[in-house]
Amino acid sequence: MLSFSAIVEILGIIAFTISGTVSALHKKLDLFGVHIIGFITAIGGGTIRDILIGATPVSWMRDINTPVIILVTCVITIWLRHYVHYLKTTLLLFDALGLGLFAVIGIKKGLDAGLHPAICIALGTITGCFGGVLRDTLLKEIPVLFQKEIYATACIIGGLAYLACLQVVSVPVAESIAVIVVCSIRILAVKYQWKLPSL
Repeated sequence: MLSFSAIVEILGIIAFTISGTVSALHKKLDLFGVHIIGFITAIGGGTIRDILIGATPVSWMRDINTPVIILVTCVITIWLRHYVHYLKTTLLLFDALGLGLFAVIGIKKGLDAGLHPAICIALGTITGCFGGVLRDTLLKEIPVLFQKEIYATACIIGGLAYLACLQVVSVPVAESIAVIVVCSIRILAVKYQWKLPSL
């Protein structure tokens, strides 16, 4: 029986794999390129997180299920690509979902490692954002993280909500609330064009 945290991690992997695959399809990459972008988007942030906390070999190298889930998700996304009429909308939804899920995973891993809560939020932000940074860089796009978009900020607010909720509710409920907060902020920020102030 999978734990709630394990389910969250699997959903995060699937969401970011779809995000990366859709981005690669939008750029009209070949079959190999689409799989590589999907894979890197899914494991990029988690790989950096694991290296930072000294959890090596990194998680996807210790669990063959992760590469298999990524491969299957890529294949299904490619197969259904003709049914995805609104690539930008699909990308936004799955990118927001992956952002929320991975931010929570990163914070939880930091807490499990005994790190300071502020460092845990930073770790969650890295986990949530850097798969997308690698994806955008490889696709010759300016990463959303480095623009005025509400992206990392959503992870930070969601992380604060997660730590606050842990004081009053169970871990699964706190994780669910944090994911909803991150996803909602990200989607609303795009919908209403919320931006960070320019320097």
